[in-house]
Amino acid sequence: MGEELLVMENISKTFPGVKALDNARLTLRRGSVHALMGENGAGKSTLMKCLFGVYKADSGKITLMGNEVRFGNAKEALDGGVAMVHQELSQAMKRSVMDNMFLGRYPKIFKNAPFTSEKKLYEMTKEVFDELGIDINPREKIENLSVSKRQMIEIAKAVSYNAKVIVFDEPTSSLNEGEAEKLFAIINMLRERGCGIIYISHKMDEILRISDEITVMRDGRHITTKRAEELTTSEIIKLMVGRELKDRYPDKTNKTGERLFEVKNLNSNDLKLKNINLTLQKGEILGVAGLDGSGRSELVESIFGLRKSTAVAMTLKDKKIKNSSPGDAIKNGFALVTEERRATGLFGILSVRDNTVISSLQNFKFGPFLSESKMQSVTEEQIKNLRIKTPGEKTKIESLSGGNQQKVILARWLLANPQVLMLDEPTRGIDVGSKYEIYKLIINLATDGKGIIMVSSEMGELLGLCDRIIVMSGGRIAGELNAEDATQEKIMELASMYA
Repeated sequence: MGEELLVMENISKTFPGVKALDNARLTLRRGSVHALMGENGAGKSTLMKCLFGVYKADSGKITLMGNEVRFGNAKEALDGGVAMVHQELSQAMKRSVMDNMFLGRYPKIFKNAPFTSEKKLYEMTKEVFDELGIDINPREKIENLSVSKRQMIEIAKAVSYNAKVIVFDEPTSSLNEGEAEKLFAIINMLRERGCGIIYISHKMDEILRISDEITVMRDGRHITTKRAEELTTSEIIKLMVGRELKDRYPDKTNKTGERLFEVKNLNSNDLKLKNINLTLQKGEILGVAGLDGSGRSELVESIFGLRKSTAVAMTLKDKKIKNSSPGDAIKNGFALVTEERRATGLFGILSVRDNTVISSLQNFKFGPFLSESKMQSVTEEQIKNLRIKTPGEKTKIESLSGGNQQKVILARWLLANPQVLMLDEPTRGIDVGSKYEIYKLIINLATDGKGIIMVSSEMGELLGLCDRIIVMSGGRIAGELNAEDATQEKIMELASMYA
């Protein structure tokens, strides 16, 4: 590995009621990939935001290429040679891919001209895509693309800045296996150019495969930095959580009962779903597997009324129902935790309490008013039960880590007391400790008789939690596997049937 490219020393940052960073440190070498690991709330993203100018550190020193820097905002960081691919996508959905690629730095028809050259914009975007092997039309609107393609665009955008340091925050959380391989090829190309890569991920196999060095953080502090080949998965987990986590999945206590929910001949109006027939038992955890674009998310969104669809019949407890809208679905006893929590699950400027109670406000009515004390009491109970790390129930949810935001969304739907809980990538971008807690919660809900439909791209998660797995391919159910018969090979074989 090369000489020191970036050195962050004694970085501290305090928010009201929380010391997010406590003399944290990190050293990145030229031409290397440095993994930054820790549980949600360990301080990883906060440390990177201090580097990127999103937050101003209370104390500490940052040295980049031998010069002390203190970026005041993201533009200064980009101009200074630091780029960041954020886990939560923030894109102009109504604009084209090429607009998003070069937003704020449009090429002009000629120097100092007030007009943008669309031809040059297209060519610049295509050049970056061709170099990285990305097959996306630069003129396509962002809103028409899948989450994984949008993520690849953000990666290409970071590369286009020719940055010396690139931070990847959970870059593969929404990528399929093929796209992840493409990302690793891009990272290796950047490494050969002499770039320094900071790689944040909770996927242990990725970390041990792609990294040269690993730094582990816990409670805002630096715990250790070691060469990747010196560590194992179990050692990393122990360093992250401060204890051994022998079993990745809790013991299953749920037992399936009579039929709870059934849908026959479900077809989405956009033709992304074709003749779906599905049953769900009381107390069952039903997994939904499939490649990106197979119709997994479309399935749960259609059941919830988010997507327009038609069905011959939909029944809950043998009673005919119709989920024409999310409002209907909620009244009928359904809940949906969406894949993109920031875009479709969170109200970022509102508090933890507001985000928790917003779907069940009728339970807190006191005449024409809402009971502040009851909302506070219930929210504090959920914070305690779900072990949500937050300074208090009035804290803005946008200041919480991804895992704790996800727990708040789960708390919201638990208060609504649904009969059918649908989870789309419920542990995306969440650390192993928080994952275990969410797994326990899912099993406990099933044990209480709820029906769970869980979409996941993590095979181990489906095999470790589910009683039955349906596999989507090309908008159809390609097959169904019982837990005892399911293997990764069988799932992949079915997933590619109509792809």
